[in-house]
Amino acid sequence: MLRKELDIHFAADILHHYPFRYNDRTQLNKIGNISTDGEYVQLIGTLINIFEEGTGRARRLTATLYDDTGKIELIWFQGAQWMKKTLEVNKNYLVFGRVSYFNGIPNIAHPDIDPLNAETAKAGMTPVYPLTEKLKGRGVNNRVLAKITKELLSKITPADIPEILPPNIIQQYQLCDRYHAIKWIHYPDTEERMLAARYRLKWEELFASQLKIGQLRVQHHIQQGWRFETVGDNFNRFYKEHLPFELTGAQKRVLKEIRSDTATGKQMNRLVQGDVGSGKTIVAVMSMLLALDNGHQGCMMAPTEILAQQHYKSISRLLEPMGISVALLTGTVKGKERKEILKGLANGSIKIAVGTHALLEDAVQFHNLGLAVIDEQHRFGVGQRARLWEKNETPPHILVMTATPIPRTLAMTLYGDLDVSVIDELPPGRQEIKTVHRNEMRRAHVMEFIRSEVDKGRQAYIVYPLIEESEKMDYESLAAGYEQVKTFFPEHKYRIAMVHGKQEQELRERNMQRFVEGHAQVLVATTVIEVGVDVPNASVMLIESAERFGLSQLHQLRGRVGRGAEQSYCILLTGNKLSKESAERMKTMTATANGFIIAEKDLAMRGPGDLYGTKQSGVFRFKLADIVHDTAILEQTRAAAQLLLNEDPTLALPQHQGIRSILLQQSKPTNNWSKIS
Repeated sequence: MLRKELDIHFAADILHHYPFRYNDRTQLNKIGNISTDGEYVQLIGTLINIFEEGTGRARRLTATLYDDTGKIELIWFQGAQWMKKTLEVNKNYLVFGRVSYFNGIPNIAHPDIDPLNAETAKAGMTPVYPLTEKLKGRGVNNRVLAKITKELLSKITPADIPEILPPNIIQQYQLCDRYHAIKWIHYPDTEERMLAARYRLKWEELFASQLKIGQLRVQHHIQQGWRFETVGDNFNRFYKEHLPFELTGAQKRVLKEIRSDTATGKQMNRLVQGDVGSGKTIVAVMSMLLALDNGHQGCMMAPTEILAQQHYKSISRLLEPMGISVALLTGTVKGKERKEILKGLANGSIKIAVGTHALLEDAVQFHNLGLAVIDEQHRFGVGQRARLWEKNETPPHILVMTATPIPRTLAMTLYGDLDVSVIDELPPGRQEIKTVHRNEMRRAHVMEFIRSEVDKGRQAYIVYPLIEESEKMDYESLAAGYEQVKTFFPEHKYRIAMVHGKQEQELRERNMQRFVEGHAQVLVATTVIEVGVDVPNASVMLIESAERFGLSQLHQLRGRVGRGAEQSYCILLTGNKLSKESAERMKTMTATANGFIIAEKDLAMRGPGDLYGTKQSGVFRFKLADIVHDTAILEQTRAAAQLLLNEDPTLALPQHQGIRSILLQQSKPTNNWSKIS
């Protein structure tokens, strides 16, 4: 049960299942003094009755706790049978939980509850562990886990928890030793010792992650790669004769970094992040021209067919005057055309391939692939990206592009082994998108405004949320929204297209293409259009139920407009009542268009686990460390890891064997981002 629910396989795992808070027995509340909804309280009282109500799934157990100042109800919706067996009327208990009110009566749902005895009444800090409702329902409550942990701690010695950090690091950063850190994290006798234990264990977690990332950097910096020694005719002709606009300072800087990387004879692994519309594509094109100048092919892989087609059209248009052959390879390219493209890639007559996952198929063989560009890389699975490495005996240089600005702390952990470039300027002539927040009561005014833009010859997006948990309901509201939009844009006068994930791919692509080509004036869609759709004539983005989107997603959606010369608008339409967090998001969106500021705010509000799919990526497995709030420790561990690896890249020295063994033992290591990006 512990294995399945908490990933605890061995006794040692119990010691590394840390408390998330502590009950301080010196801090007790009286029931009569409780006044705030949502307040956490610790109470001592007597259970004066216990009774069950409801049937089936609606069954619940209710008990009344009494002290000399009043009464409060304790409620269990799950594990009711077990709790009924363990609780006794007229017995004294120590209770901890969050207070809520129903019909004016205070209650605590699923409280921590322990019989009051000599042990539980002791003053001091006692651990509260993360548990699942299933475990609680089977009788494995906090008291049981705390008892197991305490018994285990009583039997261990310093020899059982050897030190893994070098003495100079412990001294320099004033860390407590590992043995005491483990003891104090579970049963601290003072707050100072609890803080010292948490600091040491956070430091250790982040240090291990930075060492792993540092080792990957060392590995890919010694990985042999193609040497692009020549900046030749293709690059120079394009720059002097065919560049459609003057490069920004940021674009020039990034190109210089790419040229420097590819000239070393080591494989380049560079992440280029730039806000929506910052000109990443032109940097990718010029990087591929550099590959061509050195006798190699280039390819660009995009996550969707629409995006691949758009890249193909823009790259073909840019390179057509130079007679450079560009091919598009997606799942819909079939028959003779497909055979011709595969032949051209294999014999080298096709210099640049643009495509989707289709580029990864075994049948696709390059004559001499020198540079692979991956757009919006977080949309690709790990295994898919890794297959690009197999397209050549010497791996191609890798250029990863993302329009999702990544906060520095996240980049240090998620992409810490890659070299990072930032395009932090927008091309001249781009107007800032005007962003406004409106509530449901202003819907008619909003629709009138969109209609006025469409009547000027512009186009508009209307985007609805799609949340997995409420998918069916969301699709129903999308369909209802589509019908409502038609009342404002009657079909005899306006053309509307709808796009969502449940449509047949062919229909979805066709509807999207209608909008891209201007045959539809309004596109009603889910977030399938979040990345990559480039329609310069679209000037309005209306985001329905904007309170249900995260900041980064709102920013990505906003970036679908403002791609032409006309003034563009983003309208955040929400319900009339907003939570504090939702109001904060709307305020941030209307206050700034800077994607990096927005990404930092999003990280602070939501935490790293919810961003960029990192919950699924296997990267963030920290038990205590939090990269949002522990940035000072992260900076320290990054510096310490770099110094240590400069001295001992393979951790072969005797004083580094402890930390090396921990890295080897970790069953789920950080993904090798340098090999998959």
